[in-house]
Amino acid sequence: MQADEKLWLPDVQSSADARAIAIDSVGIKGIRYPMTVRTLDGRAQPTVAEFDMYVGLAPDVKGTHMSRFVELLEAHTAPLDYSTVEQLLRRMLDRLGAEHGEVEIRFPYFIRKAAPVSGVESALDHLVKIHARVSPLAGFRLRLQVTVAATSLCPCSKEISRYGAHNQRSHITIDTDLLEPMAIEELVAIAERAASCEVYGMLKRSDEKFVTERAYENPKFVEDLVRDIAASLNAESRLSGYAVQAENFESIHNHSAYARITRDKTLPA
Repeated sequence: MQADEKLWLPDVQSSADARAIAIDSVGIKGIRYPMTVRTLDGRAQPTVAEFDMYVGLAPDVKGTHMSRFVELLEAHTAPLDYSTVEQLLRRMLDRLGAEHGEVEIRFPYFIRKAAPVSGVESALDHLVKIHARVSPLAGFRLRLQVTVAATSLCPCSKEISRYGAHNQRSHITIDTDLLEPMAIEELVAIAERAASCEVYGMLKRSDEKFVTERAYENPKFVEDLVRDIAASLNAESRLSGYAVQAENFESIHNHSAYARITRDKTLPA
């Protein structure tokens, strides 16, 4: 196709629409793209992120330009963090000519951990979700969510048994509404401190002995998990609200134990 031919191709998306009905969100969903993420110490960790990108569409415009969302991802080279996600979102609104929009980004994030006794290092993965939006009334808002694996040991089982106690692997999800930047590692640490014991990617025999005894000395119900985490989040001034949930995959039942706490810190206690 010659360059002059492109000038005459019709732009159907930009044509007028006579139904006069605005669309809340229109865009692309579930696109995977290579990205880097800013770590606590300032490095750029590579990952593959899945994006949902939406803008609001005016009532008199027929459609949005879907290819422009991909162009934005292609042009984005800065590591993802609080400020660069806002920059990406505002560029999206400018490029699409929209007043409000949102981006959701999901990706695995790895933190290197040293085993508690041997000191052997390995990477442990966590699921992270960033949901950001911009609107004329609310401005920029960002929610950061992490899902952390941990160990919990049942206090009741320990109390009633002559020896041993059943334990389970827990999935702890912390979803925060940020007022200021907060690192992924900080939320992971809050979850791990509340558990009976942390989990590790690699353990030697001396480490296995340590984590088994550590969990036994620090039993937690699923209710204890969410309450202890909520107490830490209540003391955190960088949050306007949060939701914390824990699911314990029981070792002696064919079901999970579950608890959730949701708080809007802008409301009176």
